[in-house]
Amino acid sequence: MGSITRSFANNITTSGVLLPASLTNNSIANVTAYNASVATGGMVLISSQTASNSASISFTTGINSTYKEYQFWFVDIHPRTDNVYFTFNLSTDSGSNYNVTKTSTFFNAIHDEADTATGLSYRTSDDLAQGTGFQRLVSASLGNGADESCAGIVQLFNPSSTTYVKHFIGSGNGYDSSNYTINSFVAGYGNTTSAINAVQFKMESGNFDGDILMYGIV
Repeated sequence: MGSITRSFANNITTSGVLLPASLTNNSIANVTAYNASVATGGMVLISSQTASNSASISFTTGINSTYKEYQFWFVDIHPRTDNVYFTFNLSTDSGSNYNVTKTSTFFNAIHDEADTATGLSYRTSDDLAQGTGFQRLVSASLGNGADESCAGIVQLFNPSSTTYVKHFIGSGNGYDSSNYTINSFVAGYGNTTSAINAVQFKMESGNFDGDILMYGIV
């Protein structure tokens, strides 16, 4: 009996059960699927939507108690109207209304293509203080030029809680109509103990193109 075979045999009980020591990261080849009960960790893609000259994108299903954190990745968001901002809002009634009261903070870093201007600043014009309106995600007045867009992530924590407020964090980068890269950071909370069960994204004015993906975090 070879040493590999002997080592494997020593990790089998008399009833034919494999002992934990027999299983390592390299001991099983060509695995193509896991049983549904096995926790694999990481991100689970729940759904994705593509905007094509769309007024808004709404996620009205899939936000529930399955995950404690949801992430929304917005990719190549391109406005059809010049000089507009990309925003989001929350709903407690499955999307009938997007008007959850929110308090937030907002700051950004900027740098222009000509390397003549930089800055780091708090943005009082972009935060909310118990406001029900849509929250800006990128403090860039996006242009509608062919190559102008923004991209980023919104994290929403434990939206199904009926005890706590609903915290969110957003970060993104936009290429604005004045040829600046604008890196924005927003965070706050939806001031409600009702469950959040829908999220909507839209420009402050006009339609847009782009992709938004919703993930559950295991």
